[in-house]
Amino acid sequence: MDFFKELAANNNKDWFDVNRKRYKDSVKDPFDKFVADLIDEVKKIDKKIEIAPKDAIFRINRDIRFSKDKTPYKLNRSAIISPKGRKDKAYPGLYVEVSPEHCRVYGGVYQPDKTQLYNIRETICSNPKKIEKLLADKDFKSTFGELRGEQNKVIPKEFKETAANHDIVMNKQFYWFTEMKPNEALKDGFLNQVVDAYKKNKKVMDYFAEAMQ
Repeated sequence: MDFFKELAANNNKDWFDVNRKRYKDSVKDPFDKFVADLIDEVKKIDKKIEIAPKDAIFRINRDIRFSKDKTPYKLNRSAIISPKGRKDKAYPGLYVEVSPEHCRVYGGVYQPDKTQLYNIRETICSNPKKIEKLLADKDFKSTFGELRGEQNKVIPKEFKETAANHDIVMNKQFYWFTEMKPNEALKDGFLNQVVDAYKKNKKVMDYFAEAMQ
């Protein structure tokens, strides 16, 4: 965490190059090992997970091509555990982000395309009580709370009747997260906490993975 606090005040290539070995030893290598261990544990729960750590871990370099903020490095480490990894950000997965400000574990569908969103809404409308029951599950709700995500003001007319009584149909994003104190990521039990979160959200993720097809 100290590395990122210093990087925040020195977010430039010259400083990073001088501290590159420190980054590797204190941040990159430990996080890479954590993700490798996490994938190994998740494979025991979800047979669809076969990705390598390199396909799950996001680079520390920021994409600054279209950003006014030209600082070159992120102030966190993150990875997504899903059958397709970071190559397909629309596919439901468990996203882990660790920074000095927060430690969060997300699940859900954040960037569905137009067809995927239509398919999700169609599935929800066919039996809205099914997803509502999954979201109301005690283990899921105690860990992740409520479903989140931006909503559309206008939706296709065929969904409006269901949307009148089931607000979830208005969503264009479907995600949830649990937050821990940043120092939790440095403790031995962090891996088990994330694995437990995966277990508790798997049924909901599976629902959306099937619904969006």
